[in-house]
Amino acid sequence: MATAKKASKKSAKKPAAKKPAAKKPAAKKSAKKAPAKKAPAKKAAPKKTGAKRKPNAAFMKAMTPSSTLGAVVGTTPLPRTEVTKKIWDYIKKNKLQDAVNRRLINADDKLRAVFGGKSKVSMFEMTKLVSNHLK
Repeated sequence: MATAKKASKKSAKKPAAKKPAAKKPAAKKSAKKAPAKKAPAKKAAPKKTGAKRKPNAAFMKAMTPSSTLGAVVGTTPLPRTEVTKKIWDYIKKNKLQDAVNRRLINADDKLRAVFGGKSKVSMFEMTKLVSNHLK
């Protein structure tokens, strides 16, 4: 019977209840702290009112396009900036920009002659190839 009492005592014992975790004392606040120093605000560069930026003279010099480039942009002398604008107008008008990778230009017959026979050219490579056709 001694073993039966021990067994019943074990089963009757409840697991020890967990004590709530002791709270840590709150940190004491100091009386008053000095406000943190802020970094001085950066001043914006003064805006120039009325003064426009002058374009680089090399870009504005009229250049004569070759006959192959002339088929796309015309044969009259144009500055480089206008040549680039006219090429992009031609690309957009004929929907030659690649649908998946918008940085690529799919060349048609006229542009293939300008691009040295390449069927696809990146927009960055295009400017290099076009500059070869300007005198």
